[in-house]
Amino acid sequence: MTPPKLALFDLDNTLIPFDSDHAWGEYCVRLGWVDGERHRAANDRFYADYRAGTLDLDAYLRFTLAPLAGRGADELARAHDAFMREVVLPQIRSEALELVRTHQRAGDLCAIVTATNDFVTAPIAAAFGVADLIAVRVERDAAGLCTGGWVGVPSFREGKIVRTAEWLRAQRLDWDRFAQTWFYSDSINDQPLLEHVSHPVAVNPDPRLAELARQRGWTVLNLFP
Repeated sequence: MTPPKLALFDLDNTLIPFDSDHAWGEYCVRLGWVDGERHRAANDRFYADYRAGTLDLDAYLRFTLAPLAGRGADELARAHDAFMREVVLPQIRSEALELVRTHQRAGDLCAIVTATNDFVTAPIAAAFGVADLIAVRVERDAAGLCTGGWVGVPSFREGKIVRTAEWLRAQRLDWDRFAQTWFYSDSINDQPLLEHVSHPVAVNPDPRLAELARQRGWTVLNLFP
């Protein structure tokens, strides 16, 4: 039986009050995996481009995935476990958890749809109790090591629609099977998917999304002060 509603959630600055990709870049500096000054400057520049809606996605993915390349699974797991304890878990808010739980209790099909890669975001999705994650897929070689590349269509801008449709097809579903479709996001970069669903919700929106939501009469939700 098809769930009556589909509920999709952006992650960064939507369910969590910070950008996990940018925060992971800062954490890589702390780990000593990258040249601190140069990496921090580039990380900040890419984040500013993202906020402005001018991000060169391929350049950014090459930058953000490079620190993972060639590192063993144990080293990566230890680093991410510490990142979760020190950075992510202290910032997860009860309001965001309850938003997700409300849809889950209603029996809605839920997924997190994010432009951040799955290495960074899979443990965060698990912390929210969301089993389905649509994220940039990190490429791994035959030995299971990250290559610094990615696989398939990145879940960014229109790519979020493409990847969500792929995910639905894998479950023998499609958009038209749902009476209502929801998407929660903070970013103007998510305008394509927000326009694709029946119930777009701007969550702590950036200025451009706030104005678009005002023009379109979309719901605005302020989860974080």
